[in-house]
Amino acid sequence: MNIEQVLHSAVAEALKNLYNFEPASKSIQLQITRKDFEGDITLVVFPFLKHSRKSPEETGKQIGEYLQGNVDEVRSFNVIKGFLNLVIADNYWIRVLKNARKDDAYGTKQEDENSRVIMVEYSSPNTNKPLHLGHIRNNLLGYSISEIQKANGNKVVKTNIVNDRGIHICKSMVAWKKWGEGKTPENTGTKGDHLVGDLYVEFDKHYKAEIKELIDKGVPPKEAEAKAPSILEAREMLLKWEARDPETVDLWKRMNSWVYKGFDETYRKMGVDFDTIYYESDTYLVGKEEVLRGVEEGIFYKEEDDSVWADLTEDGLDKKILLRSDGTSVYMTQDIGTAKMRYNDYSIDKMVYVVGNEQNYHFQVLSVLLDKLGYTWGKDLFHFSYGMVELPSGKMKSREGTVVDADDLMEEMINVARNMAEELGKLDALTAEETEKTFEIIALGALKYFILKVDPKKNMLFNPEESIDFNGNTGPFIQYTYARIQSVLRKAAEKNINLVSDADENISISEKEKLVLKRISLFPDIVAEAGKNYSPAVVANFCYELVKEYNQFYHDHSILNASENNIRDFRLVLSEAVGKVIKSGMTLLGIEMPERM
Repeated sequence: MNIEQVLHSAVAEALKNLYNFEPASKSIQLQITRKDFEGDITLVVFPFLKHSRKSPEETGKQIGEYLQGNVDEVRSFNVIKGFLNLVIADNYWIRVLKNARKDDAYGTKQEDENSRVIMVEYSSPNTNKPLHLGHIRNNLLGYSISEIQKANGNKVVKTNIVNDRGIHICKSMVAWKKWGEGKTPENTGTKGDHLVGDLYVEFDKHYKAEIKELIDKGVPPKEAEAKAPSILEAREMLLKWEARDPETVDLWKRMNSWVYKGFDETYRKMGVDFDTIYYESDTYLVGKEEVLRGVEEGIFYKEEDDSVWADLTEDGLDKKILLRSDGTSVYMTQDIGTAKMRYNDYSIDKMVYVVGNEQNYHFQVLSVLLDKLGYTWGKDLFHFSYGMVELPSGKMKSREGTVVDADDLMEEMINVARNMAEELGKLDALTAEETEKTFEIIALGALKYFILKVDPKKNMLFNPEESIDFNGNTGPFIQYTYARIQSVLRKAAEKNINLVSDADENISISEKEKLVLKRISLFPDIVAEAGKNYSPAVVANFCYELVKEYNQFYHDHSILNASENNIRDFRLVLSEAVGKVIKSGMTLLGIEMPERM
């Protein structure tokens, strides 16, 4: 048990013995003592006054005396108004250090036969454009949520749904046939997803010109949008694709293969992966079957034009189209089919969709539709809704070609890291190969940390230069502290100073050392909280706070030149444990730690 659990039980026992009542668990409020007061853990006394029938000070004094007399870990206490500040014995904090060192999986839980199966869907790209900045936030959140759920002992299935069919895909295909001039990734030297994305932009340029031409001839705007030649060709191509026209299907497969190769390269660089991938071209058929079953069973209805709808007005929603009049499906149809396939493939206990907050309504509808179709797990799906990410230059639009590609942004980050590190002389001692690798580690660490430290529900502004600052709440600051710790340990080894197996429990520790140990002791609770709330930000900001405490300790205390060997040995072991916890926490964010910086 950690100290909070020990104290929680002891306080309940104290209240029963002192005032003859058993408190509700939530009434026992323990918190870290504020830095301007003496103590480690503070108990809020006010909830117990009606039972003690004494003043807050006297009640706190009686509980404090009981705890000091009955709990070995409580060394002393003080009472300030209604707050009982408990000082925890040094040997408890040294035992925390020992536990953190000996447990290779400190702070995390292992999967067992009782583990829940949690499927996390993220990425969900379209095969008509490369991954962009918005996808970066999505992928980083999805990957980190998956790793945090694993660290909480769950069996996790990381999944992706590739939107590889539909009118938007056909737009790129039409553009290649009309204006592509036989271009391929091989004959142009262009990454496949970028080539197809350029074709999508090309389509939009011609489509807008056609609309303008029709409007100039007196055609109403809405009618012009529907009757422009390019969009008519795209719709015809979609119908051909759904009819499995060989030529259309062949072009679709060829262009998608270019995109998949490009995606894989981007995912590798980003450091994310998947256990299973589903494709809309497969799942929409299952979804159509489910929708038609819904019509037969009276769950859904057909309009006169043969389009299929769900009336959800009684559920506080609206009417939702599920099949168009020409029989083609919509995103909702595909999601119904994907959900059914996933639950057939895996015994999922929880389905988590990592999708931006502009889709909040979509997932409300999906949950209701699955429930109406008889899938009881529909009610339990969880939409992890997150805010948009923008650059200082503003919003991005794919079809207008103003999107910041993920590949370009990552490359820019590496260049920024290179320039800043060279200016500061951070990597002068490394070889050329080590330096380039470290630039990449710093750059991607900066990108990931800057995005993941923010409350995911909030919209955010991503600034590359600000994210790579080597000071403050940034990835490079944490990475640099980790590298500093590894440097200290290497210097100790060079001086033939071996790390002791156990720190001396009788050693007296300073306030700065205790603050570092307190942070280490919180790591298991932080991992649990991040898992419960699906929040990588909890882990990110814990790592920063731990690093801040360690740097203050490092600034005030000599390690290798400590006055006594047992103090030196303790500080080395403390440094090693901090490095281990930093690495564990940052790994949950998908961030690599450099051994040298």
